[in-house]
Amino acid sequence: MDDWQTVIGIEIHAQVNSKSKLFSSSSTDFGSAPNTQVSLVDAAMPGMLPVINKFCIEQAIKSGLGLNAKINNKSIFDRKNYFYQDLPQGYQISQFKDPIVGEGSVEIEIEGITKTIGIERLHLEQDAGKSLHDQDPNLTFVDLNRSGIALMEIVSKPDMSSSDEAIAYVRKVRSILRYLDTCDGNMEQGSLRADVNVSVRKKGEELGTRCEIKNLNSFKHIGAAINFEVDRQIKIIERGEQVKQETRLYEVVSNKTRSMRSKEDAHDYRYFPDPDLLPLQLEQDWIEKIKKSLPELPDEKKLRFINFYKISGYDAEVLTSDRRISEFFEEVAKNRSSKLSVSWVASELFAVLNKLNLNIENSPVSSSQLGELIDEIENGTISNRAAKEVFEEMCNSEKSVKDIIDDKGLVQISDTSEIEIFINKVLEDNPENVEKYKNGKTKLLGFFIGEVMKATKGKANPGLLNQIVKKKLDN
Repeated sequence: MDDWQTVIGIEIHAQVNSKSKLFSSSSTDFGSAPNTQVSLVDAAMPGMLPVINKFCIEQAIKSGLGLNAKINNKSIFDRKNYFYQDLPQGYQISQFKDPIVGEGSVEIEIEGITKTIGIERLHLEQDAGKSLHDQDPNLTFVDLNRSGIALMEIVSKPDMSSSDEAIAYVRKVRSILRYLDTCDGNMEQGSLRADVNVSVRKKGEELGTRCEIKNLNSFKHIGAAINFEVDRQIKIIERGEQVKQETRLYEVVSNKTRSMRSKEDAHDYRYFPDPDLLPLQLEQDWIEKIKKSLPELPDEKKLRFINFYKISGYDAEVLTSDRRISEFFEEVAKNRSSKLSVSWVASELFAVLNKLNLNIENSPVSSSQLGELIDEIENGTISNRAAKEVFEEMCNSEKSVKDIIDDKGLVQISDTSEIEIFINKVLEDNPENVEKYKNGKTKLLGFFIGEVMKATKGKANPGLLNQIVKKKLDN
């Protein structure tokens, strides 16, 4: 592999967050009964004309601004001629030479190293319907509910050179779109999916022939498909054969890509301006107004988290990767220890969410409840160790933090005189170890602290305990 270079470009298809479709008023709700959200326009009935959805245009502009891209004041909708069995009009309304968004860029980070990935363009187009092949052994059924839904196709430059970079890029774009609320990023439902173009070449040689892997809808599949395809292409070239330009599909069960069809070039689609849609003219004042309305985006938020909360770049990256996670964290950390807040959100809570396969919106513990738990740690009511027991109970019941602490008798002993009684008893029972400590075996400090903790059933305030034991032994 040291002799080879991988070149990757990605086309992300992101469904626009909009209540109605790109050229009709049909609903975009997911999960409705088949063919119940299809207007005469979506069904391409004779004489029906598309009418542009202004909100979808605004969402595309927002997305372009979030991707640090140029917004084109003039853009044109084209007809892309291609046989779609699940798009009744027989062509797709898309954009080609004059897209709504031009060049931009996003930054990704891999193991602390930042890399800029260029974006070629973002264009709007209508989605096709869905072919259902598993309803009948001999027939294919078509559901047109998705037909006509607005898609943003975000085309990257071929700036990625590994599956890790490709995954980081898709994650970053998805995160930006979710921050902007222009796409929900739900890959399982197909709201965001990726076509990955992969080629390999010997270092220093010209670009190799690329193959496109279609409709990847998870980060795991993106990584696996790229790794398989890179290995496949290298083996073909090393056999003295040529890689064919083609479109391929990734099969999850076999973890392989297989040929779908020969790859078309742009001229094969016979693009031409759609005669039913005038060129789109955008006023600069409107673009500037949208720009001013943008929320704080991941890169800005990450920098603020590092500076304001004094946390590591890694922790800031994790906490700002998703807008809802960042909001949850800020609610927990408000007027509380940043260190404790990071630990309880990024470690303890995330571990539970991963175990239960939940996202932050479905967390069994709310931000206010987690904040109350941290308050009890900070004011010395309970120890960190006891807090973990409380947290476990919080995840499995609706009891309040205070009720759990009281029910389990977990209140921490912070009375100095009470702690001293336990310490004195341990020191009296272990005179030989006391003598060894005074003769230089200071590692025995841990022994004494452990014995007191046993005696207090873990309730002694660790900070006070350490301080008092050391003071008594050193005197």
